This record gives sequence, C-alpha cells and structure tokens, in this order.
Amino acid sequence: MTTTESNDVLIEQRGPVLWLTINREERRNAMSHNVLALLAQAITQAQGNRDIRAIVLTGAGTKAFCAGADLQSSKAFTTDYSDPHGHLAQVLRVAKASTVPLIARVNGACMAGGMGLMAMCDMAVASSHAIFGLPEVKVGVFPAQVLAVLQHLIPRRVLVEMCITGEPITSAQALEYGLVNHVADDVDAKLQWLLDRLLDKSPAAIRRGLYTLKKAEAMSFEEAMAFTESQIALFTLTEDAKEGQKAFQEKRKPVWVGH
Repeated sequence: MTTTESNDVLIEQRGPVLWLTINREERRNAMSHNVLALLAQAITQAQGNRDIRAIVLTGAGTKAFCAGADLQSSKAFTTDYSDPHGHLAQVLRVAKASTVPLIARVNGACMAGGMGLMAMCDMAVASSHAIFGLPEVKVGVFPAQVLAVLQHLIPRRVLVEMCITGEPITSAQALEYGLVNHVADDVDAKLQWLLDRLLDKSPAAIRRGLYTLKKAEAMSFEEAMAFTESQIALFTLTEDAKEGQKAFQEKRKPVWVGH
C-alpha cells in the first residue's frame, strides 16, 4: 500500500485499487480548485498505470461525501473568466475518458458539485444515511455543469424537481431512481463486495470495454453498430480473450495477463 497526502486530497494505492479521498472534513469535503486539480491529475495518471484496476472516490469522515463548491471562497466557481475550461469541467472530462473503472463511495451528504463527482463515476455505493441534493437555486445559481453527467442517469422529472426546488432525496430514493448501484449500512463491506466482482475479471476486457461503452453512448444506432462491429474483433485479439476461452474449455479459472 502506498500513500501520498496532497493537502486537500489523500491519494492512496491499496493493492490494485487507487483511493482518492477529499480530505476537507471540516468543510464537509467541499471542492476547492486545488481539490479538483488534484483529482483530475490523479485520474489522468492512473490511466497509464496497469497496476491500477479501479479507482474509488470518497470523502473524509462519515458526514459528507462532498458538499459541492466551497461557498466560503470568493472564487468558488471560477478563477479566471477568460479560461473556457473550468476545474470541475476538467475533472468530468477526464472521468468520461477514463478506462479505469471509477466507483463513488458515498459516505454521507452528496450535494451540488458533489453530485457531479458522484455521477461522473461508473458505479456508486452509498451509505444508508447518505443524502443527495442539488441546492444551487438556494444561493441563486444552477447545477449547470452537473447536468452533463446527471441528465441521462436519472429520470428527467426527478432531475427537474431536484434542480428547481433544491430539495434533497434519501439514499433509498437514489437507489430507486438508479442514481447509485447499492445502498448499505456498511458501505465499505458493500464496496469490497463490488470490487471483488470486478477485480477477478479480465483487465483488458474492462479497459477496452469501458472505452467502447463510453464512445458508443453518444452515437446513433447505425454509428454504434458500425463502431462495435469493429471493436468486437479487437477484443478477440487480446491475450486475455485467448486465455479466457482456453480456461473455459479446460474448466479452470483464467489467469489474466491484462493485455
């Protein structure tokens, strides 16, 4: 296990899993520009490390996953109006491009921009006491960037109500709406359950599979069919595909090489 503490974010590699913990418990793990920059950097660097099989994103403590932008800052939403690429947008971009699975460990309140961080992940496991909300209208703004990752994740009517009333939902509602994969009293046990079912699968299939899934999402049916027809041929050329089929024929567990 290797650990790097970078002020606002705790970066820790536990075996094949990279843990990114927003480390601002006294501010309910609110996002600073430094937090966002560190998250974007860590996710980007993980793409080139074949030893990292999954990334877990969470917040310090038990009260909050992330409360959103730090409204105590005079520049909570931007640092430079001439820069077309905001820090939150950059994190969402690198997450969208990630071929390493991202899992949100929602250990408490997940609000505003925190909803964007949770939604950008490929999967999410939440504590039973977690709550989810988009309260931006209460301070005169709107969850604009968050819509890019939320709009296709939960029913539109639910999203509209959350956006224009600012009222939160429970973890049970989040599960019902498909916002999270699992809810449990023991969030770490459920997270480990999910990781165990991911880490024993082919690294090559997951890496190329996430790439395929994310690219096809934005395509029309015909475009997606043409793209995936070529991708399936590439899957079969990997060493993992050859090993997987051989292990199946020999009735044994595969030994993945990851390429």
